[in-house]
Amino acid sequence: MERRKLGTSGIEIARLGLGGLQFGYTADEEASFAVLDAYVEAGGNFIDTANIYSRWASGHRGGESETIIGRWLTSRGNRERMVIATKVRGEMWQGKDGQGLGAGHMTRACEDSLRRLQVETIDLYQCHWPDEKTPVEETLQAFEKLIADGKVRTIGVSNYGVRELRDVLGVAKTSGLPRIVSIQMHYNLVWRQEFEDALAAECRENEIAALPYSPLAAGFLTGKYTPVRAAKSKRASGVKKYYTDRGWRTVEAVRAIASELGVAEASVAIAWLLTREDMTAPIVGANSVEQLAAVLEGQHLVLSNDHLAKLDMVSDWRTGEEH
Repeated sequence: MERRKLGTSGIEIARLGLGGLQFGYTADEEASFAVLDAYVEAGGNFIDTANIYSRWASGHRGGESETIIGRWLTSRGNRERMVIATKVRGEMWQGKDGQGLGAGHMTRACEDSLRRLQVETIDLYQCHWPDEKTPVEETLQAFEKLIADGKVRTIGVSNYGVRELRDVLGVAKTSGLPRIVSIQMHYNLVWRQEFEDALAAECRENEIAALPYSPLAAGFLTGKYTPVRAAKSKRASGVKKYYTDRGWRTVEAVRAIASELGVAEASVAIAWLLTREDMTAPIVGANSVEQLAAVLEGQHLVLSNDHLAKLDMVSDWRTGEEH
């Protein structure tokens, strides 16, 4: 699998990252291990998760994904070949410092993540989303301490808008604090505006690696949803935001191209995403080896100029229709 530089860090990551939201949630440990094995066999080395996965599920406390990844890393003995990323921000315990990007929460949360992941250092530690109640300087100082202690290698953010991104870059520069190297953002064929409208230029200017999540729009771009049929899925409620005229036209275009080329719809959606020059490494997810295979196929699929033009046109957010 092709490698890309993780921003200015010098770390090389696979062209497709593997997300861990499903581990311990929609995929049990056995299925998760199989997906992780298949990803590495295909040449992957970048695994992304978050400490809150999957705290929202009944009977879960959070940390389920990190725990499974940690067991897998230990059982396979391949820690040195992998780039491990996780996130901090959400509530992981009640009471003082139970959530947020303050120093108290970040210090304890990092220790917990290290323990669950069974690693000494987190390669990429990310703010899961902004914390308006905590000064950016405090957050960066906490990162600075974790880096100095050898517990974190480099840092990034997720779900930050342009204003928040500029703030964190500006404070790092003026205060001499650690600089982020990446941003995770919601981006796919049916959700383009959020990144393309302003974030893309900011990332290019500051050499920030773009790591898009939900590249298949929570399954919407796989063709399993139709205007008259709802798919049975734990994550189905999160798909409704894509139910627009543009969204359905885009799905139909993806389906037609996939049929013409004899590949899965997921392969077409990933292949399109990999043609976007601003994308460093889309983060894909899979509940099974079969699902992963369809996604990985996208990295080898070459779309024609006509195919790309069709997908660009039908999904273009500048046509006037709102998401």
